[in-house]
Amino acid sequence: MRKYPMLDMSHPIVQQASDFIFKNARLLDRLRFAHLSGQGSPEAVMQALAAYQNKDGGFGHALEPDIRSPYSQPQGAEFALHLMDETEIFPESLMTGLGQFLERHSNPHTGGWPYAFRSINEHPHTPWWTTESDDTASINPTGSIAALLLKSRDWHPFLKEKWLNRAIQYTWDTVESADLTGFHNCIHAVHFLEQQTDDPRAAALKARVDQHLSKPGVIELDPRAGGYVQKVLDWAPESTSYAVQFVPEQILSLHLDHLISEQQDDGGWPISWEPLSSAAENEWRGHLTIERLKTLSSYGRI
Repeated sequence: MRKYPMLDMSHPIVQQASDFIFKNARLLDRLRFAHLSGQGSPEAVMQALAAYQNKDGGFGHALEPDIRSPYSQPQGAEFALHLMDETEIFPESLMTGLGQFLERHSNPHTGGWPYAFRSINEHPHTPWWTTESDDTASINPTGSIAALLLKSRDWHPFLKEKWLNRAIQYTWDTVESADLTGFHNCIHAVHFLEQQTDDPRAAALKARVDQHLSKPGVIELDPRAGGYVQKVLDWAPESTSYAVQFVPEQILSLHLDHLISEQQDDGGWPISWEPLSSAAENEWRGHLTIERLKTLSSYGRI
């Protein structure tokens, strides 16, 4: 069974998006679109992803379009794992090197990985990626990396290693005690929680996350709110997302209507932040256009 419903190429929204993607998106995202619409294979997506992998096993080369560095970054590892999860295959040809990279750079004291390595500063990047210190692990992106590696464990027994267990323990320790305010911390706790439902510690974590998500303003309920805010569909991009339970059905429907209305005349969706460059903007728009199609498909709108 496919993770995502196959995109209907006869639907006007998909047709317009297809035109945008094939005109503007990078090869990786064109192949993602082909796979999601039943015109291509997941293996082709993985072949394109392999071009972003370095000899050290990590991922760079602007896989995350706001980081133009060729060097491997923790964010690159997370980005790559999300794409593998989308295709539902975790190729050993990619995962072996990635596992070696993650083990090599795991924090020796706590486990986990930093927000970014200082090498990020050597090439153009958006201001929020500037990094002065990289000797401390961060829940962003450790929580999501740990969650995605847990999903891939059945594919790769070699992932049952001490460094992964230490990253998992770091994530437990952090989400049980740290401040979860801010989307980019809490969403990683949510991703981790989604993979830990059978662990007895999950109940306490769920209580903390639920309390935070229930606070007014954490999930932006106004679909027309401007600026870099995290709205309903950022927290719940799929109908099975954890945060769906905190959004009334009527509000959810309004956000889906608004998402459809945001499709631009060129067929793509806009980004909500200042782009680093025109190239980065096009790359992000190609990626996000596919994400928007996945969301609309998941909720049965296309």
